[in-house]
Amino acid sequence: MAQYGLMNTTVRALISQVPDRVSLDGLETTWDQRWTANSTFSFDRTATREQVYSIDTPPPTASGSLHIGHVFSYTHTDVLARYKRMTGLEVFYPMGWDDNGLPTERRVQNYYGVRVDLTLPYDPDFTPPFEGTTKAIKAADQVPVSRRNFVELCERLTAEDEKQFEDLWRYLGLSVDWKQTYQTIDPNARAAAQRAFLRNLARGEAYQAEAPGLWDVTFQTAVAQAELESREYPGFFHKVAFLRPDGEKVWIETTRPELLGAVCALIAHPDDERYAGLFGTTVTDPLFGIEVPVLAHAAAEMDKGAGIAMCCTFGDQTDIQWWRELNLPTRSIIQRDGRLTRETPAWIADGPGAALYAEGLAGKTTFSARAAVVDALRACDAMDGEPVKTLRNTNFFEKGDKPLEIVTSRQWYISNGGRDEALRAALLKRGSELAWHPDFMRVRYENWVGGLHGDWLISRQRFFGVAIPVWYPVLPSGEVDHDHPIVPSEASLPVDPTSEAPAGFDEAQRGVPGGFVGEADVMDTWATSSLTPLIASGWERDEDLFARTYPMDLRPQAQDIIRTWLFSTVVRSHLELDTLPWTHAAISGFILDPDRKKMSKSKGNVVTPMGMLEQHSSDAVRYWAASARLGVDAALDEGVMKIGRRLAIKVLNASKFVLGIAGGQGAALELDPALVTEVLDRAMLAALADVVEAATAAFEKYDHTRALEVTETFFWMFCDNYVEFVKDRAYHGDEAERTSAVTALGIALDAVLRLFAPVLPFVTEEVWSWWREGSVHRAAWPEAAGLRDAAGDASGDVLAASSNALAALRKIKSEAKVSMKTPILSVELAVPADLMEAVRATQADLIATATVTGPLVLTEAPADAPRDSLGGITVVASKLGEPPVKPARK
Repeated sequence: MAQYGLMNTTVRALISQVPDRVSLDGLETTWDQRWTANSTFSFDRTATREQVYSIDTPPPTASGSLHIGHVFSYTHTDVLARYKRMTGLEVFYPMGWDDNGLPTERRVQNYYGVRVDLTLPYDPDFTPPFEGTTKAIKAADQVPVSRRNFVELCERLTAEDEKQFEDLWRYLGLSVDWKQTYQTIDPNARAAAQRAFLRNLARGEAYQAEAPGLWDVTFQTAVAQAELESREYPGFFHKVAFLRPDGEKVWIETTRPELLGAVCALIAHPDDERYAGLFGTTVTDPLFGIEVPVLAHAAAEMDKGAGIAMCCTFGDQTDIQWWRELNLPTRSIIQRDGRLTRETPAWIADGPGAALYAEGLAGKTTFSARAAVVDALRACDAMDGEPVKTLRNTNFFEKGDKPLEIVTSRQWYISNGGRDEALRAALLKRGSELAWHPDFMRVRYENWVGGLHGDWLISRQRFFGVAIPVWYPVLPSGEVDHDHPIVPSEASLPVDPTSEAPAGFDEAQRGVPGGFVGEADVMDTWATSSLTPLIASGWERDEDLFARTYPMDLRPQAQDIIRTWLFSTVVRSHLELDTLPWTHAAISGFILDPDRKKMSKSKGNVVTPMGMLEQHSSDAVRYWAASARLGVDAALDEGVMKIGRRLAIKVLNASKFVLGIAGGQGAALELDPALVTEVLDRAMLAALADVVEAATAAFEKYDHTRALEVTETFFWMFCDNYVEFVKDRAYHGDEAERTSAVTALGIALDAVLRLFAPVLPFVTEEVWSWWREGSVHRAAWPEAAGLRDAAGDASGDVLAASSNALAALRKIKSEAKVSMKTPILSVELAVPADLMEAVRATQADLIATATVTGPLVLTEAPADAPRDSLGGITVVASKLGEPPVKPARK
């Protein structure tokens, strides 16, 4: 920790190198190299837990490129990390890479032109047909490869992406400890994910079940509730007749007539008088002769369609609810490929529609089957009128482009409160214990947990992911016994059941009676990402590190993954360690495009950041990001970046000017508060103390924007007013006057650099190197108490009042459209009574700064005079001299 900042020690600074010309160019590369060489941001493992601030940094998906939204939110985290480091804490700030999952698989398929074929053996000499291409490669044209070859290509490409990501993060100035990194697919992460799963399994929190679940027919994988995206999808309402035993028609309306062969019941609301006489009776569908009951359930909507609906297995989530709560039979006809079953179902095979199904529906897509069913309904006069167009909200996989189907399959689940009220209550309580920034984001968590209707489905039918670490016995009959999985020891983790045999078996026994089969599914990406605080902190791997960093202090993330990443992490830490994984959650808003739409890769409106970083400078882009508060959406605004660039350049120029006043290169600058004797100088330090207090309070509330605002406002006032006030005294005053001005300038520059350092790390470090030792980012955060000691009984109001008086004098010249160097021969200012003492105390500096060559008369303004932007200070009368003559050009 640097001595200054606590203001309890006199500091002697030697101005070592002030460049002739200042520039932002090249600062990012220069300082990244020096920070790396000096291990500036390395984590000190000897620090106690009380001295550590640990951050659960979001691991970006290593598939493609980062976009400006990443820069936006990661800057928020880095600003806080730098602040916490300057307050004396050791910041544990690792970086992870989220490698596994669908985005990586899709990128590898397109980049190398390959797809997985599980029947193919591993080819150690395989060479992909492409090494990146701008052309879209159709699935049919992709070269089939073994799963192992595909995984190797995934690892190869993500390694390249990670290097590019790290280069960009370094250029942006993230103060990450690059020795503390991990991948969600590396051996440590895989072992942690499998260990957590095995412990969930042992405690009964992980289980497998044959149950209906959401299925993406494109990616051929199950999808969890947290991965859903509701979108409007065009469809048609069809009015279809079911028949009562007496032949009377009961009309229902459906958007999915192709599921008529999967009908289990008709459902109406118990209070719907239209159907009260039907409850407890049966009706028959018009095509297949399936007899089903008419039942009552409160989830039926009386004002929707006909008010009575057919329950099929399965058309939507309501069907699942009715099927489960009313104990209905299972009549699934949609397969994993999105087509109807190729064999005629048993409940249809002996009915009147057996031929229709076998000849017109079997193996058809839902779209084709729908058309065939509608034609059949018309033919038997079981449809009233023609289909009516509608838009319906339909569930999609967030990365998919086709509506999800609901199919029955065996999947793995982890309890998350969706079916356990006690666990749900405990997880809601965890959410209330977490400090949310901003606080209103807590509601999103509570709404999500309160709306869960099932446990967390974690198994995925994909290839590049963490394997579910179980095998299953093969019975002598050849059947697979899924009810008694074989599990590995924790010491053997990580394992791959598709290529390794369980203990006590060998590969020759794979798939044969009396042997075993390996679980082919992998865990969803959140099953690993939900363990990032444990993985990064060395859980069960590095006890010393874990004790110093866990539970972590901060989870920074975007608002749209509260339901996934944040909630799933709370679940895992609650189940495994009975604690919250962190103390604080900082939630960033979205970046919006010019049309005020959220930027996302799926919408194609993202902007890659490197061009902006190079054009405006990293400090300028960080300024734009830090200008937005947590939880607030912000527009991509290069205008704000330009303001940030102007600020960064001003920091360089103003610092050079101040150090020049102090004597320039080779001069020694004493930062001794006792040398500050002039009223205006002490008032400036008092105002600076107010800024330090406000900025510190804002940072402690996770409000980096407010901290930047108060610092920037002071800085421009410091440059525009205070420096101008003291310039004449610093150059021409007596020894005491000059020393007071120079010392105050030095103390202010020192504090301002520290205040700006979290947001503008490159320019502040550059200026710091001109006259201070070490790094500004390892210097102490300034403390208001020390500045107040230097200010004595002076008040920052004195500087504000004097600045307003100076603005009033400058206004005379501006309105006369003359140079600011034009002398004021005489002037009378009306000053409110409460400001009179402050203006009088700095009258000599006002006269010198505004070039007042004659009398400056101060009169008291009327008590009822209005207060404008200048605090009520007005010019009563004035007289200007002749503007200075510009020297003729040679």
